[in-house]
Amino acid sequence: MSFVVVTGAGAAGLPTARQFAESGEHVRQITRSGRGVDHPLVELVAADITDADRLTELTDGARVLVNCAVPPLPRWADDLPPMAAALLSAVERTGADYVMLGNTYGYGPVEGPMTEDLPMAATTIKGRVRAQMWLDALAAHEAGRVRVTEVRSAGFLGPGPVGPYAYFVAPAVLAGQEASWPGDLDAPHSWNYTEDIAATLVAASRTDGAWGRAWHVPATSSVSVRVLSEQLTELAGVAAPRLRRLHREDLVVLARTQPVFGELLEMLYSNENPHVLDSALTQEVLGVAATPLDVVLHRTRAGEHR
Repeated sequence: MSFVVVTGAGAAGLPTARQFAESGEHVRQITRSGRGVDHPLVELVAADITDADRLTELTDGARVLVNCAVPPLPRWADDLPPMAAALLSAVERTGADYVMLGNTYGYGPVEGPMTEDLPMAATTIKGRVRAQMWLDALAAHEAGRVRVTEVRSAGFLGPGPVGPYAYFVAPAVLAGQEASWPGDLDAPHSWNYTEDIAATLVAASRTDGAWGRAWHVPATSSVSVRVLSEQLTELAGVAAPRLRRLHREDLVVLARTQPVFGELLEMLYSNENPHVLDSALTQEVLGVAATPLDVVLHRTRAGEHR
């Protein structure tokens, strides 16, 4: 019996496993804790995906491995390379196809809309680690050892603490409190709904023309943090948002007591400048369309995934 392996149970891993299962495919969801989607077609397995032998065992017989797992930001430089190596080893040994969830870090600073054919030109530690993960997998693909593709997203939107906007801004503005954002409040920024991210991963795994290149998740919107917050509060019927920009020096001070802010420093360029994805090819070839922003904001506020 064919099945799909999904690693991770975070903002993208949960909807990805669920969407595969809801379409009738059997899913083996692997996480360190053993938690995941509660569905009769989903088998939950607790395992360390940096263990290449164990991951190979769990992937044997799968048609595709979809990786949605990622270490905590402070551990990327140390933990992402061995995780990437184990994932690549498992698909090479088993012959499973390989779909990677990536992001825009590997491009480095870009002027204008980002297209999937941009070179990997990262200028940060996290960006270079992320880029190398893709380049190593692509080299294996080009050598004929595996079929691989990468789905890349920008800022996450959706219910729960799915990303920086949901962590820093949404709960505060909905509660009528001042919210802080690390970067330019008026810079255009592409936002990807977590269900659309999952839909793109699923579609890529089923499309013959998807392999050997990257795909951008269609953005539900590319508005600024200020406009996004205004639309969210208007929908919720609460007071207009009060927003404060966090500058680099603010993050340095905050990082002394809250290390998470320090992790934002090297990637601050992506919030201080326009950060817009071009996803025309994804929509044309993979057939994935973005969920309208008002629907996403309603679900975000209500805590509903679908």
